Amino acid sequence: MTKVAIIGASYLQLPVYLKAHEMGFQTIGFAWEEGAVAREYCDRFYSISIIEKELILEVCQKEKIDGILSIASDVAVISVNFVASKMGLIGNSIESAIYSTNKFLMRKKLKHAGLCCPKYFLIKDCYDIISLEKKINYPAIVKPIDRSGSKGVTKVLNAAELKKAASVALDSSFSNQAIVEEFIEGVEVSVEMISFNGVHYELAITDKETSGAPHFVELAHHQPSLLPYNIQKEIIDTAVKGLNALNIKNGASHPEFIISSDKIFVTEIGARMGGDFIGSDLVYLSTGYDYLKGVLLVATGNFEIPHKLLRKYSGVYFYSELTQKVGDIIRNGKDQAYMVRSEFTADSLLPLKQSSDRSGYFIYQDEKKILI
Repeated sequence: MTKVAIIGASYLQLPVYLKAHEMGFQTIGFAWEEGAVAREYCDRFYSISIIEKELILEVCQKEKIDGILSIASDVAVISVNFVASKMGLIGNSIESAIYSTNKFLMRKKLKHAGLCCPKYFLIKDCYDIISLEKKINYPAIVKPIDRSGSKGVTKVLNAAELKKAASVALDSSFSNQAIVEEFIEGVEVSVEMISFNGVHYELAITDKETSGAPHFVELAHHQPSLLPYNIQKEIIDTAVKGLNALNIKNGASHPEFIISSDKIFVTEIGARMGGDFIGSDLVYLSTGYDYLKGVLLVATGNFEIPHKLLRKYSGVYFYSELTQKVGDIIRNGKDQAYMVRSEFTADSLLPLKQSSDRSGYFIYQDEKKILI
């Protein structure tokens, strides 16, 4: 029986455990027990932090795994590729994992490859902020170098706001580092891709809706993109160049962009599926391609070239203090033909500062984009 290690066991990872069992794979899970909702779907579960790569390696060697992956966690990327490199399994290099999980190093690599990135500066403490004050043009964005889900992200308009936002970003960062980058006004999209041995396949382009300033929390995602074909083609070409620059050769990836005045800015590239149900649900609903099966086949060396079997519209809307109509649809719209799944994830609405502050969602599939 094929045996795969899955790093992480939160609700974000649950879909890949379910898919692995559907495919007849044996699963070895690693995570802290708190929040490990996928634990009951593990054939064996180890209560080990997903960043403890040496301990995970020891267990994986003992278990004699056939592949290792994680679908929705930047933090897990380093452990996945550390184990894969040490055991001769399919993955990406340790160096690639570092570049794809550090926004500062990532931008250096992408810029060196000739890709268009927002101007950026690294900050490690308050002294860096003082030295940068005259170099920064406002508005600007401040974010931790190593977090996702809009955690610690703030738009700032002046030096006073910069100092406050930098403190939040530094405190949110695992490494106590942050970047300040120029603010780019434009349309936000991501590309959902899968790669095997350095060959990259585009699966879908996702149009994004966010809360806007100051925190830019993602509120909805839609596939396929409604951007003009020539812009979509340029986005895909840029995504491939970005993956090559970061040496991402295997598995899922999630390049993100802002299109401003027909200029394509790379904001970041994750060596994982897109979160927020983009990878685990929307790609399958819009294209018919089983993305979860695809990443499991990559990890175990049995990759099959993806084929899109249908063209539908799919998307997810999130319930928050800014999108209260979504709550009404979750309550009353379960019989709508477009409804795939809906859920309240919290009992009350929270001030919206990061993705975890959202309180519910619904996923749709239809012959057209659902507007609310």
